[in-house]
Amino acid sequence: MSVAYVALGSNLGNKEANIRRALELMEHHGIQVIQVSPLITTEPYGVTDQPEFLNGAAEVEWQGDAESLLHTLLAIEQEMGRQRKRHWGERNIDLDLLLFGDQQIHSHDLVLPHPDMVNRSFVLEPLAAIAPQALHPALHRTIGELWQELRQKSDK
Repeated sequence: MSVAYVALGSNLGNKEANIRRALELMEHHGIQVIQVSPLITTEPYGVTDQPEFLNGAAEVEWQGDAESLLHTLLAIEQEMGRQRKRHWGERNIDLDLLLFGDQQIHSHDLVLPHPDMVNRSFVLEPLAAIAPQALHPALHRTIGELWQELRQKSDK
């Protein structure tokens, strides 16, 4: 079993129900959910003319490799009816694989650790709530340290 971290997000429909349903489907598809962060309301990132998001993070365990976990998460999004109308646009559910153990992967399908996670407060804040000591394998810094640094940057 490998430990991984998944970002959770929704900004359409009943956002909390969407995230709860995604967590149920993760369990149904063999992704063991260990813990889930508190959910936070955040402003849209990148494309700002859309509703606020509800975001969180989950620590999970998975029997397979990182690519199979990614494809399972994408299948859950599809099962829930996610439609990709525009990049960074509205979505009823968004499941992003952030970290998979200490692996660094650069394949056609997957880049780990998630390439932009250190710039996203809506990722680092909930992730730091459940895994402040988790290590970013490329930066060799803890999630708690990265979250604190991002907060300091935004205070300036």
